[in-house]
Amino acid sequence: MDNIRQFWNDFCIVNQQEEAEYKAAFAFGASADWLADLVVEGKKTATTSGYVFYELEKEALPQAGEYYIVLNGVEKPVAVIQIQSVEVKPMNEVSEEFALAEGEGDYRFWWDAHEKFFSELLKEYGKEFSPDMLVVCERFKKVYPK
Repeated sequence: MDNIRQFWNDFCIVNQQEEAEYKAAFAFGASADWLADLVVEGKKTATTSGYVFYELEKEALPQAGEYYIVLNGVEKPVAVIQIQSVEVKPMNEVSEEFALAEGEGDYRFWWDAHEKFFSELLKEYGKEFSPDMLVVCERFKKVYPK
């Protein structure tokens, strides 16, 4: 936890953001190291999550302007991102352009990876995957390190 606080403090000093707060520190999905590297490299500028999980866990949706700290697979902070936009829509209406902004591969790869990830998570709640399940589509920009 101390390394996360220090990372945030370094971001605040470099960017003269004394009043800023971060919402949470988290690792992305199934391949935390690979996805964290894509964020650091600037190749990943979007992410998709299941709307139902926000409901089940009684969590608020991310909001434009919020800061988050991205962690790698060993929970080491590697980047600060700022949410640019948040949209809720059926998964089968997510555009190819958005899927490509996730930086992980082509649209088919994006679909298959998300279907597998959501299916496994939904099983834990006794629910099943549906192609038109609502998803939360976030666009973000890496703001630290530059």
